[in-house]
Amino acid sequence: MIERYSLPEMSAVWKDDFKFRTMLEIELLAAEALAGRGRIPAAAASRMRKKARFDVDEIKRIEESTNHDIVAFVANVSASIGPDAQYFHAGLTSSDLLDTTLGVQLKSASAILLRDLERLLSSIKRLALRHKRTVCIGRTHGVHAEPLTFGLKLAVWYEETLRNIERLKTSAAEAAQGKLSGAVGTYSNIDPAVELFVCRRLGLKPASISTQIIQRDVYAAYLCVLALIGGSLEKFAMEIRHLQRTEVLEAEEPFGKGQKGSSAMPHKRNPVICERICGLSRLLRGNAQVAMENIALWHERDISHSSNERVIIPDSTIVLDYMLHKFISVVEGMKVSPERMRENLERTGGLIFSQRVLLELMEKGLPRPKAYDMVQRCAMLTWKGGGVFLDNLLADREVASYLSGEELKRIFDLDYYLRNVGRIFKRTVEKKR
Repeated sequence: MIERYSLPEMSAVWKDDFKFRTMLEIELLAAEALAGRGRIPAAAASRMRKKARFDVDEIKRIEESTNHDIVAFVANVSASIGPDAQYFHAGLTSSDLLDTTLGVQLKSASAILLRDLERLLSSIKRLALRHKRTVCIGRTHGVHAEPLTFGLKLAVWYEETLRNIERLKTSAAEAAQGKLSGAVGTYSNIDPAVELFVCRRLGLKPASISTQIIQRDVYAAYLCVLALIGGSLEKFAMEIRHLQRTEVLEAEEPFGKGQKGSSAMPHKRNPVICERICGLSRLLRGNAQVAMENIALWHERDISHSSNERVIIPDSTIVLDYMLHKFISVVEGMKVSPERMRENLERTGGLIFSQRVLLELMEKGLPRPKAYDMVQRCAMLTWKGGGVFLDNLLADREVASYLSGEELKRIFDLDYYLRNVGRIFKRTVEKKR
């Protein structure tokens, strides 16, 4: 079905209008800082603030001949300022504008992503609490293992989302940097105080040291965090994809009224949103790899990073914003089937209790290898269709010589496996933040 991406805020952060407005504000703040230090007339800075304008289309037209976006921007704004334009862009270089603007954009983008993550966290918490004691089978290697609850699966997601929130906060704070240090980072034509003034007004921290650019490991780390978050969403989505398989059918992503699962087969209800999330997470990992390649540049700067960053950074934030919105809708509209979970739990005829039988035999003094062989013998009989596990244990003379019928029946108790669910919830979903 055609998806409606309901919140345009993220894409707005990366539009030309936002970018050039931010650049203009950087220029005007720099002029005001220079005026405050007596480097340019205060009246000129004031007039620039009132008169400076830009036109996106005109900037693009100028760039066709200059082949330089910042030169085109400066030329366009200077035309609106008039004679005072001699003080515009004084002492600055292109990357002073580009990287400081990127810091503002990433600060805005991170705020949106953190809001998304908090909303996802709340959605997961509500569903986890609802299914705190909804019993289902745990699987290792895709094979039935021991019972747990669906709420515990979600509690794992909750903790991972919490970690991702903290990772993004840390990386976002680092990425919210600015620099106005000139052509090779020496402040040769502008005082560090100007950088400090501008960054403070923009809510950024000045880079402790820069070349012509802020070092690209900062942005590589940021995109790696976005890729990690995407990886978590992929993990969650893949679990739902498995649980929605016809043979399992314990949980399903929402299927809207009028939605069609297949052009050929009317019965189909496919996990298309979760599959989409898995696919997009690969894109985030690919972008993070490109960002890693951007770390090593020639000397104080080349521009091999610049072209791809105009794609990978906006795209990664937009894609992750989209993924979070879609997965929130999956969590909030998920169809959970406790009845099917119980049915699947019982499919192996009680084999899921094998470890407890093993431990009880060891409590009776049997060496672990001998006890294991006894339990496995009965388990494999059940596995091959030879009745239920409890009956095979009761009929096994060697097992019966160590465990009575009452003792064996007492072992087949689901509550035993759930006795610590409350403790786990208290240190995860139910803990205070």
